[in-house]
Amino acid sequence: MSYTRRVLAWAIQNNPNEPEFHQAITEIFTSLKPFVDSRPEYEKAGILERLIEPERVIIFRIPWVDDAGKVQVNKGYRVQYNSALGPYKGGLRFHPSVSLSIMKFLAFEQTFKNSLTGQPLGGGKGGADFNPKGRSDREIMAFCQSLMTELSRHIGANTDVPAGDIGVGAREIGFMYGQYKRLANCVEGVFTGKGLSYGGSLVRTEATGYGLIYLMDGMLKRRGETFEGKTVVISGSGNVAINAAQKCTQLGGKVVALSDSNGYIYDADGIDIDAVKLIKEVKRGRLSMYKKHRPDSVYQDGRGIWSIPCDIALPCATQNELHEEDAKILVKNGCIAVGEGANMPTTLEATDVFLKNKVLFLPGKAANAGGVSTSALEMAQNSMRIPWTFEEVDEKLKEIMANIGKSIDEAAKEADFEGNFVVGANIAGFKKLAEAMMQQGVV
Repeated sequence: MSYTRRVLAWAIQNNPNEPEFHQAITEIFTSLKPFVDSRPEYEKAGILERLIEPERVIIFRIPWVDDAGKVQVNKGYRVQYNSALGPYKGGLRFHPSVSLSIMKFLAFEQTFKNSLTGQPLGGGKGGADFNPKGRSDREIMAFCQSLMTELSRHIGANTDVPAGDIGVGAREIGFMYGQYKRLANCVEGVFTGKGLSYGGSLVRTEATGYGLIYLMDGMLKRRGETFEGKTVVISGSGNVAINAAQKCTQLGGKVVALSDSNGYIYDADGIDIDAVKLIKEVKRGRLSMYKKHRPDSVYQDGRGIWSIPCDIALPCATQNELHEEDAKILVKNGCIAVGEGANMPTTLEATDVFLKNKVLFLPGKAANAGGVSTSALEMAQNSMRIPWTFEEVDEKLKEIMANIGKSIDEAAKEADFEGNFVVGANIAGFKKLAEAMMQQGVV
């Protein structure tokens, strides 16, 4: 049995009941197999065995008191996966689905994503099985302060720098940062995604969505295409989806559909982004309210957004949302490009459908790297105590995404998988990680 297959089998056996983690490592190891197995120095150094195991996993309870005076208890996680390239970096997610398997898969993916950015960042991820929906600001604050009371001892500007993720926005970051500062007696850039009034960076809110579009635009141009006149379907209606839709529209694309956990909207005339922002960011409502703004639009409960014909599909909601049958429908309807704005939103089977049909497919570890790239820029500004303008940060983001596109293209060609950017992203991310780990010895 080859080195990669042996380590993969060992990892799955030693980490039972973790399907999301198994999916992530299987996808990466399968594409790395020819590259790694032809280089015996990796096996001699035990690179895969060390890469597959997180450096540290912290699991803790989070007790807090709700508005009714009742004590609630949630479970928190922080997976500090790999620090070969720098301090652990990755978001915190508040959602009932949070589990050890999901945190490990996200942290593993984050490690490769951070490597691709070219920034000095390790990989990590964390969160809690807490549902912020329907909770008051006081309850959110109580929960965030309790979480940070434990997590504060494990993070720091040069150790582990969390950010936001699903269920964690500016409000939650503010509460957690305030508690960290109080406990550590230290003002430092330990969080990214902070408010502009206390060390945040311009473009950070837009970064993941903008970065997705910048990378897709660059890769389309390599094929002689652009966004101009293209019909685009985007899943999700959070920060990533909204800003991707906004930038896509600026480049001449027409976004006709968005979704949330209840269903999706279809607007043949193009989605009114301002109306969606009002519903989701101000009113914190559901997309079913969109028809009040655009009566001619269509709202549909449940799944099905990928049945809408489009040229470009951008899954920006959550993991495993785009299945094999969805991929077949998209291909049948003439979709030419798919870019992952979320973490692993496309199943392995769906990814194979796209690759076999020569659809331009950009995996999340490359396509949604804009957020963490701008987080690195926020960390740099915090260290220098110098804020950059929107234009300065945006230009640096464009440059980083262009470099990612170049690196995954070159890595794919080097491995004789031209056009397969799943392989290209995995090899490009792995090479940098492996080199750093080998130079640092067995640690």
